[in-house]
Amino acid sequence: MSQDHQLQQQRFELKYLVPEPVTLALRDFLSCHLELDDFGVGRPNLSYPVHSLYLDTDDLMTHQATQNGDKNRFKLRLRYYNDEPGSPVFFEIKRREANCILKRRCPVRRDAVALMLAGQMPDLEQLLSQEPHHHVALQQFNQLLLKFNARPKAHNSYLREAWVSPENNSIRVTFDRSIHIEPCFKTEAVVAMTRPLHIYAEDVVLELKFTNRFPNWFKELVRCFNLMQLSAAKYSMGVTLIGEHRFYESTHLREWSGMTAAGNSEEELFPAPAPAATN
Repeated sequence: MSQDHQLQQQRFELKYLVPEPVTLALRDFLSCHLELDDFGVGRPNLSYPVHSLYLDTDDLMTHQATQNGDKNRFKLRLRYYNDEPGSPVFFEIKRREANCILKRRCPVRRDAVALMLAGQMPDLEQLLSQEPHHHVALQQFNQLLLKFNARPKAHNSYLREAWVSPENNSIRVTFDRSIHIEPCFKTEAVVAMTRPLHIYAEDVVLELKFTNRFPNWFKELVRCFNLMQLSAAKYSMGVTLIGEHRFYESTHLREWSGMTAAGNSEEELFPAPAPAATN
């Protein structure tokens, strides 16, 4: 089953941070209600790699919308799972409208990525789907790309363990581990990272996803494990920790490349914020 077929078009998402040791008991609980996603079967820690290339404006409009807690906002990103020449790259729009998440995306061939990020629509033979809703999603992506002059800003990667409903696609639970992010201005779906920052290093991001009502057994899960809901936006958190100034202009790409080439430590690359001045 393809990742695109499993994608829920409209859903609610609740996020939690949990310590790694707790995930074993959570996995036992989930196995009573869900089954492991096909892509995790036989893999270490039941997880498969996920990569995202986030696009934003030069003043980081979509990041700022997350920081401000805007109820209605969107993100533009490329989602892919490896760097094999024949594997798809999904051009994706992720919208938040109040508490509801809406995703639209279209799979394209890798040789169309640079063309698409330059603002041109790919040829029909470069599309990996002829479904009308996929074509509409790609057109909408292109319109937003051109309207806001969005361009690549960050590469995010992590390992995902996913549990899904055996009956339908209405419920999905994921654990995201080893979450890394770094500035990236390349118009290609890269997998290798130069000097990424490890975010949420002490915890695993747990997401409860559902399309209709909050399942009763979700309530029991939250109660049993004393889970506290919070925001865990991978892109926005990464930009905040690395420093917004490193994502604004191309001059910061040269700065970043120079720093990483010099072998700087993580403390030098991501210095702690200076303490606030006191009177």
